[in-house]
Amino acid sequence: LEELRKIIISAPGITTKELDSLAESLILKRGAKPAFKGYRGFPSSLCTSVNEQVVHGIPGPYKLQSGDIISLDLGVKLNGYYGDAAITVGIGKVSNEVNRLLQVTEEALYKGIKQAKVKNRLSDISHAIQSHAEKSGFSVVRDLVGHGIGRALHEEPSIPNFGKPHLW
Repeated sequence: LEELRKIIISAPGITTKELDSLAESLILKRGAKPAFKGYRGFPSSLCTSVNEQVVHGIPGPYKLQSGDIISLDLGVKLNGYYGDAAITVGIGKVSNEVNRLLQVTEEALYKGIKQAKVKNRLSDISHAIQSHAEKSGFSVVRDLVGHGIGRALHEEPSIPNFGKPHLW
């Protein structure tokens, strides 16, 4: 993902389909397989969600331009195990509000991670994410969850981005 981020920053005007081709090439060059391509009919190796699109965007002819944000979600399979990661990148000059959204989102992620410790519950992670986002004037997507990963692309536990602390 870091290699793709560098390309995006240095090459405004690249299409999301070109990014997908680059991602697949990088995956295969390292001896891994794209995890998303063909998964439940998904046609690409990379999910590219631009601007208001929340997740699982299909790469196509759209050319990235200054002011856009793009989330890149990449999954790989290597030696029988899956890996899955995502980043969101601002293209060129983005608004102050977008910069703030990117900052608060990353902070919320780390607030959640900080709650992943012995004697805490999954809902403590969820609550930390929701609390930070809402305290900062944003909301969370309630229709999607984080998930475990290992020998399958999606495993238990499911971790929503909202909830009350100490419940489950």
